[in-house]
Amino acid sequence: MKLHIITPQHVIFEGEVDSVSVPGKDGEFQMLNNHAPIVSSLDKGTIKIKLHSKTVADFDNVSGKLEKAPGNELVYLFEVSGGVVEMSNNVVTILAN
Repeated sequence: MKLHIITPQHVIFEGEVDSVSVPGKDGEFQMLNNHAPIVSSLDKGTIKIKLHSKTVADFDNVSGKLEKAPGNELVYLFEVSGGVVEMSNNVVTILAN
């Protein structure tokens, strides 16, 4: 599935992922390929991105805020203070603060 993470300052990430976990207002939840359509607000927390196994992690990280998770080269973390997530047709769009 395709993931876009956008902040007011930068496009943080665009690429193919296997899963993404987000801090929803009622708790953390994960989206996988073919997840039902959803729109949800985000709370303060960490977005966890598991890159697709064939994705090369050479994207331009102009924000400097996307970090590799310790011990796992294909999982990236991004701290947010809130925002909105929408998933439809295997495309996840996150508008983050």
